[in-house]
Amino acid sequence: MLDALRETVCRLNKALPAEGLVTMTSGNVSGRDPATNLVVIKPSGIGFDALTPDDMAIVDLDGNVVESRLAPSVDTATHLVVYRARPDVLGLVHTHSNYATAFAAVGRPIPAVLTAIADEFGGPIPCGPYCPIGEEAIGEAIVAHIGDSPAILLQNHGVFTIGPTPTAAFKAAVMCEDVARTVFLALQLGTPIPIPAEEVARGHRRYVEKYGQAVAK
Repeated sequence: MLDALRETVCRLNKALPAEGLVTMTSGNVSGRDPATNLVVIKPSGIGFDALTPDDMAIVDLDGNVVESRLAPSVDTATHLVVYRARPDVLGLVHTHSNYATAFAAVGRPIPAVLTAIADEFGGPIPCGPYCPIGEEAIGEAIVAHIGDSPAILLQNHGVFTIGPTPTAAFKAAVMCEDVARTVFLALQLGTPIPIPAEEVARGHRRYVEKYGQAVAK
């Protein structure tokens, strides 16, 4: 089932350690198929190097395993809460990338002090509250606090990113860690200068509307 989505989700999961976003078996990528609402997610506790598309677990939005030879990620409940609440979301990534998670450890959002943050995130990257791991509390916190951003930090935990595709969510995870590192370095030099809110909005709008190649008509 869902061979193309399984291929994509597997490839993106394997790219997490390559981008320095996870260590060992932590972190995961999932994708939701809009036609069936079935979700493809990494299996629990399997090394990224060993993953194959056939290893990806398929579950429904209630968490029932539809097709899998391995147990789904222990974070599956988190992903499903987001998918049920956000029909626009078709991809979700969870990491513990170092610099972004450092902000989460102190409960601080990443401020909009770089044009890259304005472009990709449309404002500060929010930090939600601490939530006990397991069940649905983390997913509920993501939904409640992420707003219009494609990324959120959860206090004492890590990074969650969403997107209209798994690839878009993965891009947001990579960008989140990249800007977190730059802001961290800037904080060693002094106080980063905020970008005015109207400039953040203008930059984000321009990025959304004009960045990339126009589709030929």
